[in-house]
Amino acid sequence: MSDKKEIRIGLIGTGLMGRTHSNGYNRMRNFFPELEYMPVLKAVCSRNEEKVRKFADQWGYDSIETDWRAVIARDDIDAVDICTPNNTHAEIALAAAAAGKMILCEKPLARTLAEAEAMTEAVQKAGVKNTVWYNYRRVPAVTLAKQIIDSGKLGRIFHYRANFLQDWTISPDVPQGGDATWRLDVDAAGSGVTGDLLAHCIDTAMWLNGGIKDVSAVTETFIKERIHQGTGEVQKVGIDDACLFHCHFDNGSLGLFESTRYARGHKALYTLEINGEHASIRWDLHDMNRLEYFDHSDDSVVRGWRSILITDADQPYMKRWWIPGTIIGYEHSFVHQVADFLDSLETGKECNPTFYDALQTQKVCEAVIDSANTKSWKDTGVKWTES
Repeated sequence: MSDKKEIRIGLIGTGLMGRTHSNGYNRMRNFFPELEYMPVLKAVCSRNEEKVRKFADQWGYDSIETDWRAVIARDDIDAVDICTPNNTHAEIALAAAAAGKMILCEKPLARTLAEAEAMTEAVQKAGVKNTVWYNYRRVPAVTLAKQIIDSGKLGRIFHYRANFLQDWTISPDVPQGGDATWRLDVDAAGSGVTGDLLAHCIDTAMWLNGGIKDVSAVTETFIKERIHQGTGEVQKVGIDDACLFHCHFDNGSLGLFESTRYARGHKALYTLEINGEHASIRWDLHDMNRLEYFDHSDDSVVRGWRSILITDADQPYMKRWWIPGTIIGYEHSFVHQVADFLDSLETGKECNPTFYDALQTQKVCEAVIDSANTKSWKDTGVKWTES
């Protein structure tokens, strides 16, 4: 490490995303050793001292804090990684930007468009490096899809469709609020499947296919009341359990999106398909190392969907890993994002998606909820500039 530049990380939050990010920091040094910058796990923060101490010991953090403000105030912290519930993102990010810290924020950027706009303005005013953890961009098969689309092989795009299906909230006995189920509490989450699951689909869609211009949506909350873990009382459920929307992209193509937590048998079914005039692409998270591709220019006698296994060294990210024919997993997408963020410090380029990019996703999410509530088409106001 003596010849490397250290980026001292202050992680706030010790849940699932805290684990995935920590794994990314720890593993990237083994597989991206040529990078000029290397992460140092300087501090981790959680309100529960016993919990955060165990987390620090497990993942290799030098110290702990129980107040996120203390992390931001420390002179030995260069970058603040926000892995907390959505209702805390804005306050932490605004304070970190004011302190001149780099910021890595979990998705969605915020609960509301107003919060996301304030956060974006703050990082731009402060001039601090920032990125948002929309990790599915860093799945090699999805990155390859981006390269194929950018090459023009699909020609004019006609259709983009995606879904993200789960089933973990079907039981009315699942509570809302608290550490494990804050995503069901509208005050903590901001929205339900729209911000939690469809935000992933929307970010990937605009990265692959350009800005979303307008939307028409329907949502449903199937279980209207749940016990709140914080109060022990039965309270109204304010989040969306399911969402469907269709849209127009800036390039004239049509989009169709669906998400639900009430699809029995699906734990995390995320699929996307893109249809162009010359070719089509589709991808499934359950088979994440494979990209399916159909090219109409193939001879008719052999024309059909081909299955591309993403394991070769000339495919995105794969030269970092094992031998051709062997696969990688979900956790590697976070290793890739850490590496891309550190590389951006060396090159001076942005590590997309930035707060500005995630703000565009937030605009779509807000338009979707507004459309469902008013039963009308809504313009998104998206200004998509990312290449």
